Amino acid sequence: MDTKFLIESFVTLIVIIDPIGNVPTFLVVTQGKGVKARQRLALDAVLVATVVLGIFAGFGREILGYLGLSLPALQVSGGLLLLIVALQLLTGKQAELTTQPKVNVALVPLATPLIAGPGAIATVLVFAGEVHTVANAIGLALVILIVMLVLLVVLRSSVHLSRLLRDGGIELLSRVFGLLLAAIAVQLAASGVLAFAHGR
Repeated sequence: MDTKFLIESFVTLIVIIDPIGNVPTFLVVTQGKGVKARQRLALDAVLVATVVLGIFAGFGREILGYLGLSLPALQVSGGLLLLIVALQLLTGKQAELTTQPKVNVALVPLATPLIAGPGAIATVLVFAGEVHTVANAIGLALVILIVMLVLLVVLRSSVHLSRLLRDGGIELLSRVFGLLLAAIAVQLAASGVLAFAHGR
């Protein structure tokens, strides 16, 4: 396995999914529910998000081919999309959540678009396009599973975590994740532009 590839994919995915930053939103949309109900919703949301990301990781190339898109185009657009998300983290702006009584919050908005949103999907597609060996394919699958496991642990213990970090601590970590994500987004877009320039 390519260690650099695994580390880069893990860091990028963990930053874009932002487990700590998802805690406040998770607590809001599950407000009024007991601890066991919240833990069940967290499990359901993570399972659904894992399936969504797994589909895009496994069939990313086919999706690109069907739509007539190139990997550099995806890198540039994905980088710009990640940059928008990073700016939202840095400025503290969160998308407004519209909850409907008949909709399971584990599916909407938790699984998607909160967890498996456009940024996470774009990230998975980009790294899936860089997989050229079975070992790296297995590695990427493990990275997705590990990130989802980290997210699950954070969400299930979010009540205790929110008491420990408090609002100020969570906001600080969100800013740090936003800064890291902005750097990754710029690098991703720059790589796509260079690939275009070299005709790849």
